[in-house]
Amino acid sequence: MTIIKIAVIGVIGVLLAAQLKETKSAHGVHLSLATGLVICAWTVSRLESVLTMVDKIQSLVSINTAYIMTLVKMLGITYVSDFGAGLCKDAGHSVVAHQIEIFGKVSILALSMPVITALIETIERLL
Repeated sequence: MTIIKIAVIGVIGVLLAAQLKETKSAHGVHLSLATGLVICAWTVSRLESVLTMVDKIQSLVSINTAYIMTLVKMLGITYVSDFGAGLCKDAGHSVVAHQIEIFGKVSILALSMPVITALIETIERLL
């Protein structure tokens, strides 16, 4: 039922920010930012249970720890870049939002290169 709380917080924050934008646009942006940060903090608190399950899965299956950590880092980059880009778009700075998105994608690509290399080496050994 936490999702209902998050949705209510988000909707109330957006409605209040929309009303404030008419009179004081800066306050509307600040309220949107604060709402986003509250939701982000709640998300981070839920992340602990996800990481616990990842550790449990890793103990059941013999997968290199580096691959699991790379996957978790990629997920983090995705969420952080999406969150930052969304905030920039809400503030009316779509160019900066697109730059954040591009940087996130390039970061994921750079982070995935060792995994791709290991996959190619494994395929070569099988052939």
